[in-house]
Amino acid sequence: MEVAFTEKDFYAEHFVPKDYLENYYSFSPGKDGANALLRFSLDNLHQAFGAGGIKGDTLIDIGTGPTIYQFLSACESFREIIATDYTDQNREELQRWLKGDLDAFDWTPVVKYVCELEGDREKWAEKENKVRRAIRQVLKCDVTQPDPLAPQVVPPADCLLSFYCVESAAKDLPTYRSALKNISSLVKPGGHLVFHTILEDTFYMVGPHPFSCLYLRQKDVEEAVKEAGFAIQWLKETRVDFPFSVTDAKGACTVVAQKIHS
Repeated sequence: MEVAFTEKDFYAEHFVPKDYLENYYSFSPGKDGANALLRFSLDNLHQAFGAGGIKGDTLIDIGTGPTIYQFLSACESFREIIATDYTDQNREELQRWLKGDLDAFDWTPVVKYVCELEGDREKWAEKENKVRRAIRQVLKCDVTQPDPLAPQVVPPADCLLSFYCVESAAKDLPTYRSALKNISSLVKPGGHLVFHTILEDTFYMVGPHPFSCLYLRQKDVEEAVKEAGFAIQWLKETRVDFPFSVTDAKGACTVVAQKIHS
């Protein structure tokens, strides 16, 4: 499918959080590709933030979307989490879950999976409360800007987290590299980046609408992370298998890196 670059205004008008969540995060029967990819992400987050992993005071998540899965392991290691996203509707959907609204997306199966990784599946309600306490701010973010959180002023964080964001916001490889440099300004020298991206992908569906994705190979991601001032500590890649009606993605990778200069 040939998909033109999805501009910011199209996201603001047509990206429906509930459709996105149901498609990719529901752990539903018959969605083997999405379920396997979600487990891959959760396993890597558990490795990054679990025993002996990354810890600190403040974590900034870039491109949170309407999701909370990326905080389930991190909330054990960070006192304060700052969530960010470009679109109003994603930030509003996140706030619905934080407030415990009855119409918010049900993350229970995902939370239970992470609790099982940690050794106690039954602590899922306690885990949800811990995430809610940890998320102190939900801010607007634009990774194409030199200061992605402007006009908000946020001190550099101990860790920067970003899943499925930059490859959607960048129309080409130079923009992708520039966006990684932009977000790197938000983390302290010596701080960490936990970065996840889809590979060999040109589009993904949300409801009836296709959204563009920058086609990336693993080496493109590695080079961009290094160029942004990070030393890669570990990287995991997986192949993915989605119906073409959902996305043409072929893989995904998670990178954990440390910032080596400002």
